[in-house]
Amino acid sequence: MMKKFVLLATVAALSAALLPLSANAQNIATVNGKAVPKARADLLLDQVTKSGLQPRTPELEAQVKDEVVLREIFLQEAEKRGIPASADYKAQMELARQSILIRELFTDFAKKNPVTDAEAKAEYEKFKAQSSGQEFRARHILVEKEDEAKALIAKLKAGAKFEDLATQNSKDSGSAAKGGDLDWANGNSYVPEFSQALAKLKKGEMTDEPVKSQFGFHIIKLDDLREATFPGFDEVKAQIVQRLGQQKTGAFQQQLKSKAKTDYKFAGQPN
Repeated sequence: MMKKFVLLATVAALSAALLPLSANAQNIATVNGKAVPKARADLLLDQVTKSGLQPRTPELEAQVKDEVVLREIFLQEAEKRGIPASADYKAQMELARQSILIRELFTDFAKKNPVTDAEAKAEYEKFKAQSSGQEFRARHILVEKEDEAKALIAKLKAGAKFEDLATQNSKDSGSAAKGGDLDWANGNSYVPEFSQALAKLKKGEMTDEPVKSQFGFHIIKLDDLREATFPGFDEVKAQIVQRLGQQKTGAFQQQLKSKAKTDYKFAGQPN
């Protein structure tokens, strides 16, 4: 009996000695006698690496631990000064609560309503169809008045360089800096008047008359043309999925807004 009692006492003593070690394993530090749980660092680390932009490394883990311990130091000081009881703190906490709830609402919606491969492929085919045909490498000079455009056309016919006149006179600052160059683009990407005039030109030709659009008067020159190219589905799938996801979330937001019973009139909403 005496041996059994000694054995039990030894086991109890070892267990008591190991309990603090077990508890310490769940904490990364103590600050002024208060434990800083490892779970807090794990949570912050998950948030930092969730986007996939920052890989989980030993260096990052060390930085997160530093941050968590520093936060505990600062939190204790804030609590000691009574900041959690202030009206400003409570108001900001309420705004933060609202923001987090709304963010999680739409995150939950996105998880439960993912963009399917079929939806993404259909959107891809739609854009591909719109971009089919020919692409144009064009230049233009944009001015405000028709007479000004006609005078420039006369100079061009007399031998002036298109690039020089575009740089000096075009009010489209983006292309003017490049001698009027608009780079390669599908004709559908321009306003109708511009596209129609461009389609009538042959390589190397320019418009004989100013082309009027909502932006002013254009003088257009076609430098080159080619059959339209379009990236493969896998190359643009991520962008398509992102855009469709945003559209789905936007539609969900609008649905919630329209179903809500409120006497409030949003800006732009008819009375």
